Amino acid sequence: MDLPSIILASGSPRRATLLDSLGIDFEIMPSEVEEIVPQDMPFKDVAIYLAQLKSNYISKHLVTGQIILAADTIVVHDDTLLGKPENRDMAVDYLHRLSADCHQVITGVHLLKGTLEQSFSVCSQVFVEELSDEEIDYYLDNYEYMDKAGAYGIQDWFGMSKIARIEGSYTNIMGLPTAEVYEALRHFGVDHN
Repeated sequence: MDLPSIILASGSPRRATLLDSLGIDFEIMPSEVEEIVPQDMPFKDVAIYLAQLKSNYISKHLVTGQIILAADTIVVHDDTLLGKPENRDMAVDYLHRLSADCHQVITGVHLLKGTLEQSFSVCSQVFVEELSDEEIDYYLDNYEYMDKAGAYGIQDWFGMSKIARIEGSYTNIMGLPTAEVYEALRHFGVDHN
């Protein structure tokens, strides 16, 4: 029996869909690592650090020769890290902050195969239209936001109606910068089927 060559260290359905769209076979093995970041770590390093944590956790359970692909996405607004909201009140606060302003979405990626490893991050700028209280309530009442950094999904109503423009990778904002991941996997000897 052939083992899958790539392990996606993520439970995110969006990442799985994006990786599948590249025509690459993989198996999902979510990492159960606690995501604790050193307080003095620069934002540009946080996403890569968290991806490395996930990758290293999974590497302890794998057979030699498999490639681990781990990713983590963060949202940064006005020098503040907006992670996944812990409750609705936090989500309301996040969306008020993002309203009529620009923020950055950074996805860190870590690839690991034995002693071979590669890390990189991709940053996209997202410009949000003004959000009314009614629109925020509508969004939180009708869409899943608890599992999303910044409390929104670019691929749902929020992205379709309230994003004025983006600068950079759209798939990065969804959680996996596919063009960059595809090139990195090619360096690991992986190609589409």
